[in-house]
Amino acid sequence: MSMWVVVKPGAVAALLLAALSLHAQQVYRIVGPDGKVTFSDQPPQAASAGRTTSGVPGAAPSSAGAAGLPYELRQVTQRYPVTLYTAPNCPPCASARAYLSSRGVPFSERTVQTPEDAEALQRLSGGSTLPFMTLGTQRLKGFSDAEWGQFLTAAGYPQTSQLPGNWRNPAATPLVTVQRPADPAAQPDASQTQPQATTAPEAAPAPPNPAGIRF
Repeated sequence: MSMWVVVKPGAVAALLLAALSLHAQQVYRIVGPDGKVTFSDQPPQAASAGRTTSGVPGAAPSSAGAAGLPYELRQVTQRYPVTLYTAPNCPPCASARAYLSSRGVPFSERTVQTPEDAEALQRLSGGSTLPFMTLGTQRLKGFSDAEWGQFLTAAGYPQTSQLPGNWRNPAATPLVTVQRPADPAAQPDASQTQPQATTAPEAAPAPPNPAGIRF
């Protein structure tokens, strides 16, 4: 298993006090009319016609159903939310997911499958290694149960699960969802649209691995 962040056990708490003081902000991917892509932590102005945005969650709080969590766990989840970034067919990602689940850590999961996802991951993590986890504003590249456990403990997460028996983490969602504005000129005229014969849909191919993503 890869270990990309080397931390001495005695320095973990001090690092967290410095690094986990603020929640990560939402990152916006802005596509201009010329196709130029920019990233910003500020939402685009409504007057920016012709642009589209897609929310790129940084360390989004795992708030779904948080009211059902024990009080202390709910408090630490709100202060230091956990987001896990994964990809399909990634054994270390599966190990990281299983570790968080077995320890009882509520988390959000973002998947990296497209070039846009890979670009956003590069912006967020400064690299292309998966799995990648954010704990508050702390960033951990590559899965190591010992290292991740130290950071989670220092943040205040219990070492054994305290999740209710019916707890389910939110379903994994893509890191980037791009929605381009519809071109009115490209819309077909309903009066001229002819009914088309329907055929059974073909099985979708397996999603490609974004260029440069390493497990």
